[in-house]
Order: sequence, then structure tokens, then C-alpha cells
Amino acid sequence: MKMTPFVLAFSLAVLLGACGKQEPAAPEESAPAPAVPEAAAPAPAPAPAVEPMAAGSDLGKKVYGNVCSMCHAVGAAGAPKPGDQADWTPRIAQGMDVLYQHAIEGFTGAKGMMPARGGSTTLSDDDVKAAVDYMVAQSK
Repeated sequence: MKMTPFVLAFSLAVLLGACGKQEPAAPEESAPAPAVPEAAAPAPAPAPAVEPMAAGSDLGKKVYGNVCSMCHAVGAAGAPKPGDQADWTPRIAQGMDVLYQHAIEGFTGAKGMMPARGGSTTLSDDDVKAAVDYMVAQSK
């Protein structure tokens, strides 16, 4: 008797069973922390200074390197490579608002597809726009 189907079914059942597991909740503290008198409370530390980006392209370059380059560097799924004017010129001609919309919402066209936010749901609209700006600047 062949064991392959049984082994595969068992392995699949184990893997799927592990998907629903949840970590136990952290234990709650039983007693509240003692109150500190106002006079003895240390002054709050000043917020760390936020250094502004030197240029918008710095953010765009970072987002491109961390997310977009996975497809755009190699042209996966029809992604235009930065610097490829033949691929970028007709896209740029549509206007930046269209490029932003396609990058944020996703797009499927004749040459390929673009997943929403490059497949990274954690990117903000500004992150995506900065990456588009970076690639467009490389492609003019």
C-alpha cells in the first residue's frame, strides 16, 4: 500500500491546524503601580527631534529599494524598469495622478499588472507616491 497520499493528507492537516492557533494572552498585573506624588514625578523627556528628509527622493528611493524593486528591477509581471524610457514614456504621458492611482489602487493592463501598494499594505499613500516619483525621475 502506498503511503504517499496518507502522508500528504496528514501533513496538510497539521499545517492547516496550526493556522488557527493563537498565542496566550499576557498575564495582567494584579496590583496597580503606586502613585507618585506630583512634585516627585520626573519631568517628561522632550520628544526626539525628527529630522526632515533631505529630499523627497530619499523616501522614494528607500521605498523603491524595500518594496518596488522586487518587481520593477527585473520587469516581473510587466513592471517597467526604472530608466527604461520606452516603457515609461507612455505611462508618464498619462499624468502623475494616473500613475499614483494605479500604484495605490492596483491596475491590470495589456502589458501586465500592478498590485495595490506594490503588495505592501503597510505603505502610506505618500510612501507610494514618493516611490512613483523616484522611478519617474529615473526614467525621464
